[in-house]
Amino acid sequence: MNEEESKVELSETLADRDGVIWFDGELVDWREAKVHVLTHTLHYGLGVFEGVRAYATDDGPQIFRLHDHTARLFRSAHILRFPIQFSEDEINAAQVTVVRENNLDEAYIRPMCYFGAEGMGLRAEGLQPHCIIAAWEWPSYLTPEAKVDGIKVRTSSYTRHHVNITMCKAKANGNYINSMLALQEAFESGCDEALLLDNEGYVAEGSGENVFLIQNGRLVTPELTSCLEGITRATVIDLARELSLEVAERRITRDEVYVADEAFFTGTAAEVLPIRELDGRQIGCGGRGPVTERLQSLYFEQVMARREQNKHWSTPVR
Repeated sequence: MNEEESKVELSETLADRDGVIWFDGELVDWREAKVHVLTHTLHYGLGVFEGVRAYATDDGPQIFRLHDHTARLFRSAHILRFPIQFSEDEINAAQVTVVRENNLDEAYIRPMCYFGAEGMGLRAEGLQPHCIIAAWEWPSYLTPEAKVDGIKVRTSSYTRHHVNITMCKAKANGNYINSMLALQEAFESGCDEALLLDNEGYVAEGSGENVFLIQNGRLVTPELTSCLEGITRATVIDLARELSLEVAERRITRDEVYVADEAFFTGTAAEVLPIRELDGRQIGCGGRGPVTERLQSLYFEQVMARREQNKHWSTPVR
C-alpha cells in the first residue's frame, strides 16, 4: 500500500473525522476521544451501550424514543452492577447535544459506558466508570431495495444466550460476540442475516434484531426470554394494536417460520426489514407482504414525526 492509499484508508475510519464526542460530561475533539490499550472493558467486555437514531423530520432532527433507550441503558447497567456516574436526564441531554453540535440532520447515536484502565484481571478493584456518547451519519442498514424485496436469512449453528449464562436483558458489550459469529456465518453462506435459536431450539432473534411472523393475519413474535427487549419491537407491537391486529408473544419453532405468510426483523438499525427466505425456503410471496408493508409504512411515518399519535416518542434536537 502506498502513502496515498494509506491516507485514503485512514480518512475513512471512524477515528479520523471532524466533530465532537461527549466524554465523561465534556465535549472533546473527535480525534482526541481516546482510551488506553489496557482499558478493562476492552479486555473483558463488561460495559453497556445503546444504539439510538435521530431522523431528519419536517421540523428538524428528532431523536426517536430517546428516553426509552436511555432507560434501557440504565437497566442494563443495574443488571451488570455498573455504576453510571450521570443521571438519565444528563445522558438524554448529552445525546441531544452531540447531534446538535455535530450539525447532524440524521444520525446514529452511540452511548457507551465502560470501565477504565485502573486494573487488570477478573479480580481488578478500583475500576472507574466512564461514559461516552458519539453521533454520526450512518448509511442505511441494507440497500433500499431490501426494504421492499426482503432479505435472505440462515438459521445459525450458534445458539442464542442462555438466560442463566448471560444476562440477556442487558445490552452488554461482550454479549455481541455471539451475534458477530452468527452474522459472519450467514455472510459466508451467501445470506444477509442470521436467525438464532435458543438453547431449547426455539426461535430467539436475529443477530441484532427481534423477529416477527404473520400467520393468518395475526402478528406472532417470540416471548422475551433469551431475547433483548427491543425498542423497535415494542413500537411495532403498539402500532399493530392501533391497526387492531392480534399480537401473540409465544414460543416459535423454526419450521413455523418456513410456512409463515410473512416474516420480518425489527431493530433500531434494521428498522422494519422483510424476510423473503429462510434456509432456502421462500416465505410467503417471497418479498414484503401486505401486513409487513403496512407496519413498515406506519413505522416510518412515526419515526419521521408525521403522525399525531405518540408524538412524545420524538425528541427535538434544535
